[in-house]
Amino acid sequence: MTLFVHSTFLPADDPEASLAFYRDVLGFEVRGDVGQGSMRWITIGSPEQPDVSIVLHPPAVDPGLTDDERRTIVELMAKGSYASLILATHDLAGTFEKLAAAGAEVTQEPTDQPWGLRDAAVRDPAGNHLRINQL
Repeated sequence: MTLFVHSTFLPADDPEASLAFYRDVLGFEVRGDVGQGSMRWITIGSPEQPDVSIVLHPPAVDPGLTDDERRTIVELMAKGSYASLILATHDLAGTFEKLAAAGAEVTQEPTDQPWGLRDAAVRDPAGNHLRINQL
């Protein structure tokens, strides 16, 4: 059996801010945009990986969630500990400079990790934790 990653979901409480970040700063392409207002599901992805997508979705809209669970999700998003994504680039320094110049919240400047990886970390407009690995 062969399986592939096709898509993953990240919460986005401000679709326009998230779209501007992923499209305009990171250079991802928009593959779909359904819904309206704050209830939008926006599918994006790297032009270099046409078979892998990220769906930016409204957080905590599952009708099975309680009000307490919704509040917990919002609190975790605010801390940057609800969702995360690991990206990779051939130019970590250039990517990091671009993100910092665009106002991304930096949580770690480019660093050589003890396990042999060089990476950096930022948060997207929804608070999602993004790590960027040097290829």
